[in-house]
Amino acid sequence: MAEIRPFKAIRPAAGYEAKIASLPYDVYSRKEAKEVVKGRPDMFLNIDRAETQFEDDVDMYSDCVYQKANELLHAMIDDGRFIKEDKSCYYIYQLTMDGRAQTGLVGCSQVEDYVNQTIKRHENTRADKELDRIRHVETTNAQTGPIFLAYRKDERLQQLISKNMTKPPIYDFVSEDLVGHKVWIIDDSEDIREIMSCFEKMDSIYIADGHHRCASAVKVSLKRKEQYPDDDPAEAYHYFLSVLFPDEELKILDYNRVLKEWNGYTKETLLQALEQDFDIAKADCSPYAPQIKGTFGLYLDHTWYQMTAKAHVLSEDVVEGLDVSILQTYVLERIFDIQDPKTDKRIEFVGGIRGLKELENRVDAGAACAFSMYPTSIAELFAVADEHRLMPPKSTWFEPKLRSGLFIHDITRGEKQYDE
Repeated sequence: MAEIRPFKAIRPAAGYEAKIASLPYDVYSRKEAKEVVKGRPDMFLNIDRAETQFEDDVDMYSDCVYQKANELLHAMIDDGRFIKEDKSCYYIYQLTMDGRAQTGLVGCSQVEDYVNQTIKRHENTRADKELDRIRHVETTNAQTGPIFLAYRKDERLQQLISKNMTKPPIYDFVSEDLVGHKVWIIDDSEDIREIMSCFEKMDSIYIADGHHRCASAVKVSLKRKEQYPDDDPAEAYHYFLSVLFPDEELKILDYNRVLKEWNGYTKETLLQALEQDFDIAKADCSPYAPQIKGTFGLYLDHTWYQMTAKAHVLSEDVVEGLDVSILQTYVLERIFDIQDPKTDKRIEFVGGIRGLKELENRVDAGAACAFSMYPTSIAELFAVADEHRLMPPKSTWFEPKLRSGLFIHDITRGEKQYDE
Protein backbone atom coordinates (compact mmCIF):
# COMPACT_ATOMS: atom_id res chain seq x y z
CA MET A 1 0.00 0.00 0.00
CA ALA A 2 1.09 3.58 -0.63
CA GLU A 3 0.88 6.30 1.97
CA ILE A 4 0.22 9.71 0.41
CA ARG A 5 -0.65 12.36 2.98
CA PRO A 6 -2.01 15.92 2.87
CA PHE A 7 0.18 18.71 4.22
CA LYS A 8 0.22 22.35 5.30
CA ALA A 9 1.69 23.87 2.17
CA ILE A 10 3.74 27.01 2.09
CA ARG A 11 2.45 28.56 -1.12
CA PRO A 12 2.28 31.91 -2.94
CA ALA A 13 -0.06 34.55 -1.62
CA ALA A 14 -2.83 35.53 -4.02
CA GLY A 15 -1.41 37.54 -6.90
CA TYR A 16 2.13 36.22 -6.56
CA GLU A 17 1.70 32.76 -8.06
CA ALA A 18 2.64 33.69 -11.63
CA LYS A 19 5.60 35.78 -10.46
CA ILE A 20 6.94 33.04 -8.19
CA ALA A 21 6.38 29.87 -10.28
CA SER A 22 9.61 28.70 -11.93
CA LEU A 23 10.76 25.87 -14.14
CA PRO A 24 12.79 23.22 -12.28
CA TYR A 25 16.24 24.28 -11.15
CA ASP A 26 18.02 21.68 -13.28
CA VAL A 27 16.78 22.84 -16.69
CA TYR A 28 19.15 25.84 -16.55
CA SER A 29 22.89 26.27 -16.70
CA ARG A 30 24.37 28.71 -14.20
CA LYS A 31 24.65 31.39 -16.88
CA GLU A 32 21.05 30.84 -18.03
CA ALA A 33 19.69 30.90 -14.47
CA LYS A 34 21.43 34.18 -13.68
CA GLU A 35 20.02 35.77 -16.82
CA VAL A 36 16.47 34.50 -16.20
CA VAL A 37 16.19 35.95 -12.68
CA LYS A 38 17.34 39.45 -13.63
CA GLY A 39 14.66 41.94 -12.56
CA ARG A 40 12.52 39.14 -11.10
CA PRO A 41 13.01 39.20 -7.32
CA ASP A 42 9.89 37.07 -6.70
CA MET A 43 10.89 34.25 -9.05
CA PHE A 44 11.49 31.03 -7.15
CA LEU A 45 14.59 30.27 -9.21
CA ASN A 46 16.35 32.86 -7.03
CA ILE A 47 15.89 30.42 -4.14
CA ASP A 48 16.36 27.16 -6.05
CA ARG A 49 19.57 28.47 -7.62
CA ALA A 50 20.81 30.98 -5.07
CA GLU A 51 24.23 31.23 -6.74
CA THR A 52 22.44 33.67 -9.06
CA GLN A 53 22.74 36.19 -6.21
CA PHE A 54 26.56 36.10 -6.29
CA GLU A 55 29.38 36.96 -8.65
CA ASP A 56 30.46 34.19 -11.00
CA ASP A 57 33.71 33.56 -9.10
CA VAL A 58 31.75 32.30 -6.06
CA ASP A 59 31.54 28.50 -5.99
CA MET A 60 27.90 27.58 -6.60
CA TYR A 61 28.21 24.88 -3.91
CA SER A 62 29.59 27.19 -1.21
CA ASP A 63 27.89 27.32 2.19
CA CYS A 64 26.97 30.96 1.57
CA VAL A 65 24.88 29.94 -1.45
CA TYR A 66 22.66 27.60 0.56
CA GLN A 67 22.40 30.11 3.38
CA LYS A 68 21.26 32.71 0.85
CA ALA A 69 18.54 30.32 -0.35
CA ASN A 70 17.33 30.00 3.23
CA GLU A 71 17.39 33.78 3.75
CA LEU A 72 15.46 34.47 0.56
CA LEU A 73 12.81 31.84 1.31
CA HIS A 74 12.13 33.04 4.83
CA ALA A 75 12.19 36.69 3.78
CA MET A 76 9.37 35.92 1.33
CA ILE A 77 7.46 34.10 4.05
CA ASP A 78 7.98 36.91 6.54
CA ASP A 79 6.86 39.67 4.18
CA GLY A 80 3.73 37.78 3.07
CA ARG A 81 4.63 36.77 -0.45
CA PHE A 82 4.27 33.19 0.77
CA ILE A 83 1.55 32.00 3.12
CA LYS A 84 1.25 28.78 5.10
CA GLU A 85 -1.93 26.73 5.15
CA ASP A 86 -3.46 26.44 8.62
CA LYS A 87 -4.60 22.84 8.08
CA SER A 88 -3.40 19.83 6.16
CA CYS A 89 -4.81 19.72 2.62
CA TYR A 90 -4.36 18.10 -0.73
CA TYR A 91 -4.14 20.21 -3.86
CA ILE A 92 -5.07 19.56 -7.48
CA TYR A 93 -2.52 20.83 -9.99
CA GLN A 94 -3.56 20.91 -13.65
CA LEU A 95 -1.16 21.81 -16.45
CA THR A 96 -2.41 22.48 -19.98
CA MET A 97 -0.06 22.53 -22.96
CA ASP A 98 -1.03 22.66 -26.63
CA GLY A 99 -4.64 21.93 -25.69
CA ARG A 100 -3.78 18.79 -23.69
CA ALA A 101 -4.37 18.80 -19.93
CA GLN A 102 -2.86 16.59 -17.24
CA THR A 103 -4.25 16.77 -13.72
CA GLY A 104 -2.25 15.71 -10.69
CA LEU A 105 -2.81 15.47 -6.97
CA VAL A 106 -0.32 17.28 -4.75
CA GLY A 107 0.51 15.54 -1.49
CA CYS A 108 3.44 14.04 0.38
CA SER A 109 4.73 10.50 -0.11
CA GLN A 110 6.17 8.42 2.70
CA VAL A 111 9.93 7.92 2.55
CA GLU A 112 9.53 4.29 3.66
CA ASP A 113 7.51 3.61 0.49
CA TYR A 114 10.58 4.62 -1.53
CA VAL A 115 12.84 2.46 0.61
CA ASN A 116 10.64 -0.62 0.30
CA GLN A 117 10.09 0.05 -3.44
CA THR A 118 6.37 0.67 -3.33
CA ILE A 119 7.50 3.87 -5.03
CA LYS A 120 9.55 2.55 -7.92
CA ARG A 121 12.33 4.18 -9.88
CA HIS A 122 13.65 3.53 -13.37
CA GLU A 123 16.82 5.62 -13.39
CA ASN A 124 20.12 5.81 -11.52
CA THR A 125 21.19 8.97 -9.73
CA ARG A 126 24.56 10.70 -9.40
CA ALA A 127 25.99 11.42 -5.95
CA ASP A 128 27.18 14.93 -6.88
CA LYS A 129 23.72 15.96 -8.05
CA GLU A 130 22.13 14.47 -4.94
CA LEU A 131 24.50 16.32 -2.63
CA ASP A 132 23.49 19.72 -4.00
CA ARG A 133 19.78 19.14 -3.27
CA ILE A 134 20.55 17.48 0.07
CA ARG A 135 22.31 20.63 1.21
CA HIS A 136 19.51 22.81 -0.16
CA VAL A 137 16.83 20.82 1.68
CA GLU A 138 18.82 20.64 4.92
CA THR A 139 19.63 24.35 4.96
CA THR A 140 16.16 25.62 4.08
CA ASN A 141 14.34 22.91 6.08
CA ALA A 142 12.04 22.66 3.10
CA GLN A 143 11.41 20.57 0.01
CA THR A 144 10.97 23.12 -2.74
CA GLY A 145 10.60 21.03 -5.90
CA PRO A 146 7.88 18.38 -6.20
CA ILE A 147 8.67 14.85 -7.36
CA PHE A 148 6.69 13.87 -10.47
CA LEU A 149 4.99 10.52 -9.74
CA ALA A 150 2.60 8.38 -11.78
CA TYR A 151 0.02 5.75 -10.90
CA ARG A 152 -2.37 3.47 -12.75
CA LYS A 153 -5.67 5.27 -13.06
CA ASP A 154 -8.11 4.76 -10.16
CA GLU A 155 -11.73 5.59 -10.92
CA ARG A 156 -12.73 6.61 -7.39
CA LEU A 157 -9.72 8.87 -7.06
CA GLN A 158 -10.54 10.53 -10.37
CA GLN A 159 -14.11 11.10 -9.18
CA LEU A 160 -12.87 12.83 -6.03
CA ILE A 161 -10.50 15.00 -8.03
CA SER A 162 -13.22 15.93 -10.54
CA LYS A 163 -15.63 16.78 -7.73
CA ASN A 164 -13.17 19.25 -6.21
CA MET A 165 -12.42 20.84 -9.57
CA THR A 166 -15.98 22.20 -9.67
CA LYS A 167 -14.89 24.77 -7.08
CA PRO A 168 -13.11 27.98 -8.14
CA PRO A 169 -9.34 27.45 -8.45
CA ILE A 170 -7.02 29.25 -6.05
CA TYR A 171 -4.51 29.80 -8.89
CA ASP A 172 -5.15 30.22 -12.60
CA PHE A 173 -2.42 31.64 -14.83
CA VAL A 174 -0.48 31.04 -18.04
CA SER A 175 3.31 30.96 -17.83
CA GLU A 176 5.68 32.48 -20.38
CA ASP A 177 5.96 29.20 -22.26
CA LEU A 178 2.17 29.27 -22.77
CA VAL A 179 1.49 26.44 -20.33
CA GLY A 180 -1.71 26.93 -18.32
CA HIS A 181 -1.56 26.29 -14.58
CA LYS A 182 -4.59 25.82 -12.33
CA VAL A 183 -4.65 24.80 -8.67
CA TRP A 184 -7.58 23.77 -6.50
CA ILE A 185 -7.52 23.03 -2.79
CA ILE A 186 -9.01 19.90 -1.18
CA ASP A 187 -9.75 20.66 2.46
CA ASP A 188 -12.86 18.58 3.14
CA SER A 189 -11.99 16.01 5.83
CA GLU A 190 -14.09 13.22 4.30
CA ASP A 191 -12.59 13.75 0.85
CA ILE A 192 -9.11 13.70 2.39
CA ARG A 193 -9.79 10.39 4.13
CA GLU A 194 -11.15 8.88 0.91
CA ILE A 195 -8.14 10.02 -1.10
CA MET A 196 -5.79 8.49 1.45
CA SER A 197 -7.78 5.27 1.21
CA CYS A 198 -7.49 5.22 -2.60
CA PHE A 199 -3.70 5.38 -2.42
CA GLU A 200 -3.56 2.80 0.37
CA LYS A 201 -5.06 0.29 -2.09
CA MET A 202 -2.26 0.88 -4.63
CA ASP A 203 0.71 -1.49 -4.51
CA SER A 204 2.90 0.52 -6.90
CA ILE A 205 3.61 4.16 -7.67
CA TYR A 206 6.27 5.24 -10.16
CA ILE A 207 8.79 8.07 -10.34
CA ALA A 208 8.28 9.71 -13.71
CA ASP A 209 10.68 12.62 -13.26
CA GLY A 210 12.76 13.97 -10.39
CA HIS A 211 14.90 10.99 -9.37
CA HIS A 212 17.64 13.22 -7.92
CA ARG A 213 15.20 15.39 -5.95
CA CYS A 214 13.54 12.25 -4.63
CA ALA A 215 16.77 10.51 -3.63
CA SER A 216 17.97 13.69 -1.92
CA ALA A 217 14.76 14.12 0.07
CA VAL A 218 14.93 10.48 1.14
CA LYS A 219 18.55 10.77 2.29
CA VAL A 220 17.77 13.86 4.38
CA SER A 221 14.90 11.99 5.98
CA LEU A 222 16.93 8.88 6.74
CA LYS A 223 19.74 10.96 8.20
CA ARG A 224 17.32 12.72 10.56
CA LYS A 225 15.68 9.45 11.47
CA GLU A 226 19.08 8.15 12.52
CA GLN A 227 19.90 11.34 14.43
CA TYR A 228 16.54 11.48 16.21
CA PRO A 229 15.34 7.88 16.65
CA ASP A 230 12.74 8.88 19.26
CA ASP A 231 10.97 11.42 17.02
CA ASP A 232 7.28 11.00 16.23
CA PRO A 233 6.73 8.94 13.01
CA ALA A 234 4.33 11.71 11.98
CA GLU A 235 7.23 14.19 11.63
CA ALA A 236 6.99 15.87 8.23
CA TYR A 237 10.55 14.96 7.34
CA HIS A 238 9.43 11.33 6.95
CA TYR A 239 7.58 12.41 3.76
CA PHE A 240 8.51 14.11 0.50
CA LEU A 241 6.63 16.56 -1.72
CA SER A 242 4.97 14.90 -4.72
CA VAL A 243 2.56 15.50 -7.57
CA LEU A 244 0.86 12.28 -8.69
CA PHE A 245 -0.70 11.84 -12.13
CA PRO A 246 -2.76 9.01 -13.65
CA ASP A 247 -0.81 7.17 -16.33
CA GLU A 248 -3.25 7.77 -19.17
CA GLU A 249 -2.86 11.57 -18.94
CA LEU A 250 0.93 11.62 -19.28
CA LYS A 251 2.89 12.24 -22.42
CA ILE A 252 6.53 11.31 -22.91
CA LEU A 253 8.36 13.13 -25.68
CA ASP A 254 11.29 11.85 -27.70
CA TYR A 255 14.77 12.27 -26.21
CA ASN A 256 17.17 12.60 -29.11
CA ARG A 257 20.91 12.17 -29.50
CA VAL A 258 23.63 14.22 -31.21
CA LEU A 259 27.11 12.77 -31.84
CA LYS A 260 29.83 15.40 -31.92
CA GLU A 261 32.57 13.25 -33.48
CA TRP A 262 32.81 10.63 -36.22
CA ASN A 263 35.00 8.15 -34.29
CA GLY A 264 37.00 7.58 -37.45
CA TYR A 265 34.02 7.07 -39.76
CA THR A 266 32.98 8.97 -42.85
CA LYS A 267 29.40 9.37 -44.05
CA GLU A 268 29.78 6.36 -46.34
CA THR A 269 31.47 4.06 -43.83
CA LEU A 270 29.03 5.03 -41.08
CA LEU A 271 26.07 4.07 -43.25
CA GLN A 272 27.78 0.78 -44.10
CA ALA A 273 28.39 0.04 -40.41
CA LEU A 274 24.78 0.82 -39.51
CA GLU A 275 23.50 -1.53 -42.22
CA GLN A 276 24.70 -4.51 -40.20
CA ASP A 277 21.81 -3.99 -37.77
CA PHE A 278 19.41 -1.60 -39.51
CA ASP A 279 17.68 -1.21 -42.85
CA ILE A 280 18.60 2.27 -44.10
CA ALA A 281 16.61 4.36 -46.55
CA LYS A 282 16.32 8.06 -47.27
CA ALA A 283 13.40 9.43 -45.27
CA ASP A 284 10.27 10.47 -47.12
CA CYS A 285 9.98 13.67 -45.05
CA SER A 286 12.32 16.21 -43.53
CA PRO A 287 12.84 16.35 -40.62
CA TYR A 288 12.06 12.72 -39.91
CA ALA A 289 10.24 11.76 -36.70
CA PRO A 290 9.89 7.98 -36.19
CA GLN A 291 6.26 6.91 -36.12
CA ILE A 292 6.58 3.38 -34.75
CA LYS A 293 8.74 1.55 -32.25
CA GLY A 294 11.93 0.08 -33.70
CA THR A 295 12.54 2.94 -36.12
CA PHE A 296 15.01 5.81 -35.83
CA GLY A 297 15.85 8.97 -37.71
CA LEU A 298 19.42 9.70 -38.78
CA TYR A 299 20.52 13.16 -39.89
CA LEU A 300 23.87 13.76 -41.50
CA ASP A 301 25.19 15.79 -44.41
CA HIS A 302 21.91 17.73 -44.73
CA THR A 303 19.95 14.51 -45.29
CA TRP A 304 17.47 12.55 -43.17
CA TYR A 305 17.45 8.74 -43.25
CA GLN A 306 15.05 6.22 -41.76
CA MET A 307 16.68 3.39 -39.82
CA THR A 308 14.60 0.27 -39.11
CA ALA A 309 15.98 -2.27 -36.65
CA LYS A 310 16.51 -5.72 -38.12
CA ALA A 311 14.92 -8.76 -36.48
CA HIS A 312 18.06 -9.91 -34.68
CA VAL A 313 18.25 -6.52 -32.91
CA LEU A 314 14.76 -6.66 -31.44
CA SER A 315 14.12 -8.11 -27.98
CA GLU A 316 11.19 -8.98 -25.75
CA ASP A 317 13.23 -8.02 -22.68
CA VAL A 318 11.72 -4.96 -20.96
CA VAL A 319 15.05 -3.10 -20.98
CA GLU A 320 16.93 -4.52 -23.97
CA GLY A 321 13.83 -4.07 -26.12
CA LEU A 322 13.63 -0.31 -25.53
CA ASP A 323 14.52 1.81 -28.54
CA VAL A 324 16.98 3.78 -26.38
CA SER A 325 18.67 0.46 -25.46
CA ILE A 326 18.85 -0.64 -29.09
CA LEU A 327 20.49 2.63 -30.08
CA GLN A 328 22.86 2.46 -27.12
CA THR A 329 23.97 -1.12 -27.82
CA TYR A 330 24.10 -1.23 -31.60
CA VAL A 331 25.06 2.36 -32.42
CA LEU A 332 26.53 4.29 -29.51
CA GLU A 333 28.58 1.40 -28.10
CA ARG A 334 29.35 -0.68 -31.19
CA ILE A 335 30.07 2.13 -33.63
CA PHE A 336 30.93 5.21 -31.58
CA ASP A 337 32.51 3.43 -28.57
CA ILE A 338 30.37 5.40 -26.12
CA GLN A 339 30.16 3.04 -23.14
CA ASP A 340 28.88 5.53 -20.55
CA PRO A 341 26.61 8.15 -22.14
CA LYS A 342 26.18 9.92 -18.78
CA THR A 343 29.80 11.07 -18.77
CA ASP A 344 31.01 10.84 -22.37
CA LYS A 345 31.55 14.33 -23.78
CA ARG A 346 31.08 13.16 -27.36
CA ILE A 347 27.31 12.86 -27.05
CA GLU A 348 24.60 15.44 -26.39
CA PHE A 349 20.97 14.78 -25.49
CA VAL A 350 18.23 16.99 -26.91
CA GLY A 351 14.75 16.88 -25.39
CA GLY A 352 11.85 16.63 -27.80
CA ILE A 353 10.46 19.98 -26.69
CA ARG A 354 13.30 21.61 -28.67
CA GLY A 355 12.12 20.04 -31.92
CA LEU A 356 14.00 18.18 -34.62
CA LYS A 357 15.19 21.43 -36.16
CA GLU A 358 17.56 21.66 -33.21
CA LEU A 359 19.19 18.41 -34.36
CA GLU A 360 19.64 19.81 -37.85
CA ASN A 361 21.13 23.03 -36.47
CA ARG A 362 23.72 21.18 -34.38
CA VAL A 363 24.81 18.88 -37.17
CA ASP A 364 24.90 21.70 -39.72
CA ALA A 365 27.06 23.64 -37.25
CA GLY A 366 29.67 20.90 -37.11
CA ALA A 367 28.42 17.87 -35.16
CA ALA A 368 28.84 14.51 -36.91
CA CYS A 369 25.24 13.26 -36.96
CA ALA A 370 22.02 13.09 -34.95
CA PHE A 371 19.45 10.42 -34.16
CA SER A 372 15.75 11.12 -33.65
CA MET A 373 13.88 8.67 -31.41
CA TYR A 374 10.42 7.21 -31.05
CA PRO A 375 9.30 8.15 -27.52
CA THR A 376 9.46 5.64 -24.69
CA SER A 377 5.93 4.85 -23.49
CA ILE A 378 4.60 5.13 -19.96
CA ALA A 379 3.78 1.40 -20.16
CA GLU A 380 7.44 0.64 -20.90
CA LEU A 381 8.49 2.81 -17.95
CA PHE A 382 6.13 0.92 -15.62
CA ALA A 383 7.32 -2.46 -16.94
CA VAL A 384 10.98 -1.64 -16.30
CA ALA A 385 10.27 -0.28 -12.82
CA ASP A 386 8.10 -3.29 -11.95
CA GLU A 387 11.08 -5.54 -12.61
CA HIS A 388 13.23 -3.22 -10.44
CA ARG A 389 15.50 -2.53 -13.37
CA LEU A 390 16.87 0.66 -14.90
CA MET A 391 16.54 2.35 -18.26
CA PRO A 392 19.55 3.80 -20.11
CA PRO A 393 20.22 7.47 -19.26
CA LYS A 394 17.97 10.06 -20.87
CA SER A 395 15.21 7.65 -21.85
CA THR A 396 12.24 9.91 -21.09
CA TRP A 397 11.39 13.58 -21.50
CA PHE A 398 8.17 14.69 -19.84
CA GLU A 399 6.28 17.82 -20.80
CA PRO A 400 4.96 20.07 -19.45
CA LYS A 401 7.36 20.58 -16.56
CA LEU A 402 6.04 21.01 -13.03
CA ARG A 403 6.66 24.45 -11.59
CA SER A 404 8.68 24.98 -8.45
CA GLY A 405 7.53 27.45 -5.80
CA LEU A 406 3.80 26.75 -6.01
CA PHE A 407 4.01 24.22 -3.18
CA ILE A 408 6.68 24.01 -0.48
CA HIS A 409 6.85 21.28 2.16
CA ASP A 410 8.10 22.44 5.55
CA ILE A 411 10.20 19.68 7.17
CA THR A 412 11.33 21.57 10.26
CA ARG A 413 11.53 19.21 13.23
CA GLY A 414 8.30 19.43 15.20
CA GLU A 415 6.25 19.96 12.03
CA LYS A 416 3.66 17.19 11.82
CA GLN A 417 2.67 15.79 8.44
CA TYR A 418 -1.06 15.43 8.93
CA ASP A 419 -3.44 16.70 11.60
CA GLU A 420 -6.42 14.38 11.56
